Amino acid sequence: MSRQTVSSGTEWESHVGYSRAVAVDGQVHVSGTTPVDEDGEVIGDGPYEQTEAALEIVEAALAETGASLSDVVRTRMYVTDIDDYEAVGRAHGEVFGDVRPASTMVEVSRLVDDDLCVEVEATAVVTD
Repeated sequence: MSRQTVSSGTEWESHVGYSRAVAVDGQVHVSGTTPVDEDGEVIGDGPYEQTEAALEIVEAALAETGASLSDVVRTRMYVTDIDDYEAVGRAHGEVFGDVRPASTMVEVSRLVDDDLCVEVEATAVVTD
């Protein structure tokens, strides 16, 4: 079994004990990704912008393993207000419109920072 981990370098990873992404035998699992920059600041003012930023971070993590957005087979979106489904879905659709991964969006009571309104997970499969 081959295993590669990707770190974004945030203090949360070592404190909580997780990786931004883990690639194992052709699968890449990207952890729940919020739109937060290197300094811990929230990127984006609303659900659309935050989803765009989170997906850019997901894309960067995938790239570190040699995968791309076109390899994504599953996404999960956690939103703090399900009424934001249209804006979150629009941003997701702009990225994955042709890929069309299996996807789930659920409302959660809150995320780690009250300014966050979305968190995204992704799973990719890379074939030779």
